[in-house]
Amino acid sequence: MTGTRGLGARWRRRRPLRTRLALAASAAVAVVAVGVCAAAFVVIRYQMTRQLELNLAQTATQLFQRTRDWGPTPGDATCQYPAAACVQIVSADPAKDPRGGYQALPVTGATRQVAAGHRAAYYSELTVAGQPVRMYTVHHPGRAQALQVALRSDTVERGVRQAAWALSGVGAAGILLAGALGYGVSRTGLAPIARLTATAERVAASPDARHRIALPAGPASREDELTRLAATFNTMLGALEQSVTAQRRLVADASHELRTPLTALRTNAELLARAGRLTDAQRDRAATALGRQLREVTTLVNDLIELARDEEPRPLVEQVRPAALLEHTVGAAREHWPEIAFTLAVDPAAAGLTVPGVPARLTRLLSNLLDNAAKFSPPGGPVDTELTLVPGPASSRVRGELDLTVRDHGPGIAPEDLPHVFDRFYRAQSARALPGSGLGLAMARQIARAHGAELTAEQAPGGGALFRLRMPLAPGTTATGGGWAGD
Repeated sequence: MTGTRGLGARWRRRRPLRTRLALAASAAVAVVAVGVCAAAFVVIRYQMTRQLELNLAQTATQLFQRTRDWGPTPGDATCQYPAAACVQIVSADPAKDPRGGYQALPVTGATRQVAAGHRAAYYSELTVAGQPVRMYTVHHPGRAQALQVALRSDTVERGVRQAAWALSGVGAAGILLAGALGYGVSRTGLAPIARLTATAERVAASPDARHRIALPAGPASREDELTRLAATFNTMLGALEQSVTAQRRLVADASHELRTPLTALRTNAELLARAGRLTDAQRDRAATALGRQLREVTTLVNDLIELARDEEPRPLVEQVRPAALLEHTVGAAREHWPEIAFTLAVDPAAAGLTVPGVPARLTRLLSNLLDNAAKFSPPGGPVDTELTLVPGPASSRVRGELDLTVRDHGPGIAPEDLPHVFDRFYRAQSARALPGSGLGLAMARQIARAHGAELTAEQAPGGGALFRLRMPLAPGTTATGGGWAGD
């Protein structure tokens, strides 16, 4: 058994799916065709034999009706003719057999029993005068005699053989047709898979993910499973193309952004290598510039590493109080931007609420928003931060969401720049003279989405830019320190 299974497995591995499907479909249709032909043969044989038996019984009935002398009669040799019946009357007592009578039909003990009425009528197969016959032996009621009627059965056998040959031809044609249909079905049914395989091989052979599988036109053609599989594969290829494009753009943008600070680093390093030719003031300026550029490169590399992360590590997720994080981040921003007036307003209902998240990552998100607002605020201008609770519908178990806004009073965001605010390395025309790499807002949105929140940008009423962070509250969210509590 193990060897048989091993051979079957090796055969399946060596045969392509199209061949296996064609063979399976052909075998299924062939089995049905052969089964139908075999059933038809059995039915034809039964019906022809049954018809012969009905003729024998009908002949016996006619003889009963027109024969008056029911004495034992000798048999004849009329069974040598295909259409003539061979008739013989047999007595239950062997002593009453006609003297010297020739018995064309054999008389056995069973025949005597039928004549005596001790046995029911029966059919039998025998050979008379060298010809195959079928004989019917029946008892005559009221007499101790049996009537034997025989008809040649070679015509029936010839018809059965002809039917067998005809059905064999039909079965062979059915098997050939099954093979052709199986090949056609496999070729047509697996066409989407063949196109999918060819497309996958082209994508694997080249880095171009723009290949797609041609789908049949019309909405009705998308209802079968193979077409849906091809459409899903096209969707996957589209996502792959977007990912490859984004990766290439990130690498190109990163290399472009790194080129300038690395060039400056090399220049200052070369200056410091010739420190003996520089004055003390020149060495100090070169060292200061070198340190600043190292910090910029380090920050840029760290930002790129952060952007490469798609989600938060689950072991680092804990219950975080956004109000406390916001207070801490605003305090740090005040130290870093002493010329900017940061204001903070926290809704008492939101002060004690907690959400699941990674504190360090959420702190980075808030710091990026505050640094971005401070860069665009005029000296002495305010940056307003506010945290409020937006309750959910009364009929829903959703507790609502926390709404955190950061607003500056700078020039605002131009309409043409608003769709690209969160793009990587994107810097508006008015921001290109300011420090930064253009990754802060892209990183902020990525952190927000990793925490199930949404970060948006808009023009603030009265001027300036407004960034809004919406953090949904899950059912069962609790409050710590008063203000509001969920169950």
